[in-house]
Amino acid sequence: MLLVVSVCINYVDRGNLGVAAHSIEGDLHFRPEYLGLLLGGFFWTYSLCQIAAGRIIDRWNVNWVYACGFFIWSGATGLTGLASAFWVLFCLRLVLGAGESIAYPAYSKIIAGTFPEQLRGTANALIDAGSKAGPALGVLLGVKIMNRFSWRYMFVAIGAVSLLWLLPWCLIVPRLAVRRLASMSRQAPPLAEILIQRRFWGTVLGLFGGNYTWYLFLTWLPYYLEKERHYTHDRLALIASLPFWAVAASSIFFGLLADAFIRRGRAPGKVRQIFVSCGLLGCCFFLLPAVLVREPAGANALLVLACLSMGAFSSNHWALTQHLAGAQASGKWTGVQNCMGNFAGVIAPYVSGLTLQRMHSFLPGFTIACAVLLVGVFGYSFVIGTPNQIAWRASVVFRESAKPLQIF
Repeated sequence: MLLVVSVCINYVDRGNLGVAAHSIEGDLHFRPEYLGLLLGGFFWTYSLCQIAAGRIIDRWNVNWVYACGFFIWSGATGLTGLASAFWVLFCLRLVLGAGESIAYPAYSKIIAGTFPEQLRGTANALIDAGSKAGPALGVLLGVKIMNRFSWRYMFVAIGAVSLLWLLPWCLIVPRLAVRRLASMSRQAPPLAEILIQRRFWGTVLGLFGGNYTWYLFLTWLPYYLEKERHYTHDRLALIASLPFWAVAASSIFFGLLADAFIRRGRAPGKVRQIFVSCGLLGCCFFLLPAVLVREPAGANALLVLACLSMGAFSSNHWALTQHLAGAQASGKWTGVQNCMGNFAGVIAPYVSGLTLQRMHSFLPGFTIACAVLLVGVFGYSFVIGTPNQIAWRASVVFRESAKPLQIF
């Protein structure tokens, strides 16, 4: 429960700049191109620090490492409300990204080490639902706080309140068993062995494809609805949060559904692979019409359908990674995969801002997102191939009947 709440806070903190983007643009006089750089700044450190985060989690108690990361990113959020210059804001977004880089390797390590295969879809879906409820709550609360006070007050208030989460976490952590996780860390394969796996590169390509559209939503969707669709702040709070609620709800549904198939005897890897591929395809199918349709109700319905489809991807893609990597490699694999896949967060906001400035329309940005979604489908479907768990050379010492190493 605390992890779900924490990932909700995680995404409120990373997405609140998108909520405040229009206000910051007017207050500090930023051009769309610079706004795109600012929106993408978080992802530079978030991506680059993932590899180090995976190694840190393998070396030290994952529960306390996660607490430290949470403290860093919440502090950066609060200080953002005090900044007045572009480079100060940009540096604080870099600090925010470094702090949040610890989150998903930690989630993956804990879930892969403590949940059986037939429950991992549900566990990952709940984490993912928190990540989608976070932006939805961020839009609802952020818009109301800005209407009543200012964008600066919004950042300070969210950062301060977020730190309260550390109190129950620090009380519970000493009672959590970490011996099993430490034992798995000692069995973790070296990084070089992970990098030669074809299936690893399939998950990287797939994550990049899904993340590109997700981060386009997270950073530009409120701005798009306000500028392109001309929603007032009162309606924006509801309309901009609906797609995120849709992903949260569908993520739980598809996570439970995938686990139900696995409990009935279906191959876990194949089930996860089908769900993530079909989820990205469905999102692509509905997203472009959502931008082209001019009638507001129809456009909103199509956007919600695109987000409902994305729930099939977002609830199962980490469960697929955990299945392929196994418990002993999930932390390190997740760190490296998240590092590479999250460069989509650097590229998507900047490319969308650049095309908006040059073309004066969001259509090119969303068209590019649809093309990248298809690249993700290719990675999950064809690059991964047969989604069986990899037998690591490092694990041969601990398992007499290890399968041969699967490489390119």
